[in-house]
Amino acid sequence: MTAKKIPVSILGATGTVGQKFVRLLADHPWFEIGAVAASSASAGRRYGDVARWREAVPLPDHVAQLTICECAPPLEGPIVFSALDAEVAEPIEQAFARAGAHVVSNTRTHRMEADVPLLIPEANAGHLALLEPQRQSRGWSGAILTNPNCSTAALALALAPLHRAFGIEKLFVSTMQAISGAGYPGVASLDIVGNVIPHIGGEEEKIERESRKILGVLRNGVVEPAEFAVSAHTNRVAVIEGHLETVSVGFRSRVRPQEAAAVLRDFRAPQWVADLPSTPARALEVECRPDRPQPRLDVDRGGGMTVTVGRIRPCPILDLRMVILGHNTIRGAAGQAVQIAELLVAEGRVGQAR
Repeated sequence: MTAKKIPVSILGATGTVGQKFVRLLADHPWFEIGAVAASSASAGRRYGDVARWREAVPLPDHVAQLTICECAPPLEGPIVFSALDAEVAEPIEQAFARAGAHVVSNTRTHRMEADVPLLIPEANAGHLALLEPQRQSRGWSGAILTNPNCSTAALALALAPLHRAFGIEKLFVSTMQAISGAGYPGVASLDIVGNVIPHIGGEEEKIERESRKILGVLRNGVVEPAEFAVSAHTNRVAVIEGHLETVSVGFRSRVRPQEAAAVLRDFRAPQWVADLPSTPARALEVECRPDRPQPRLDVDRGGGMTVTVGRIRPCPILDLRMVILGHNTIRGAAGQAVQIAELLVAEGRVGQAR
């Protein structure tokens, strides 16, 4: 799409999600890594000397040679990807937006602010329209955009076509979340091996709030959250990649399993989203085998961007129940953030850096 690649920067580049950004951007058709940034303790050192590289592919040499910068503007390029810890993200991300950068954030800090888009491009690309009122109200030339919590990302994408077709009234979800979602070194082995931890701080509230914002309707410059009740339980399990979610849904009227499966199979992203480099051929896949989806077998579908739905069947309490699987560090983090940046470029909101 672009004659010359657009330089981008990564904040928090040495962490788990930061490394996933490096992997996905190292050979991207539209973007090139112009700068990597991390804590002041790492600034001034070579990325390859500091990052404990955990990806299954070699660290690209041209990235390994980059000198780590401080997390402060200006940095290279018009797009900044943020993989910062939420505790430090707010002032840093706002500083980049004031400096004119488009910040695509993986942190929770700004997700629920009324003028900040919380995006899954296949489901609610129209929420990008929040950028204009955001700039007007905050007086900056840049912008902040966010992607959802890793569990919400898979859940809301799978629910989006069902909500449009049938209208959701009630939702119950219980998650089995991979240890990579806790970062590195993450959960202590003595806590997680041979065990399930039935609590992940703040996750249940994120699912309950974020899903309603994503599936909400944009009216007069404001997102009106979807009006359905959500109850979430979150659990950490000894799986490396892939969040598995068991879901029961109540609709406004009776829905048969085959009707829901047909809606999910027929779901297609808007064409301008489907044409983005990171958009998979199928954002949703329906599994008919009774023991699928499974993280080990299905998490990498669509390069980690496809969400798999299986075991769609009647629910004796609500209407339908199903199992949803998504890749937590790709669809639920870096991959979707890159897709959001691609959407900015495709819509002409960010152009070639000069």
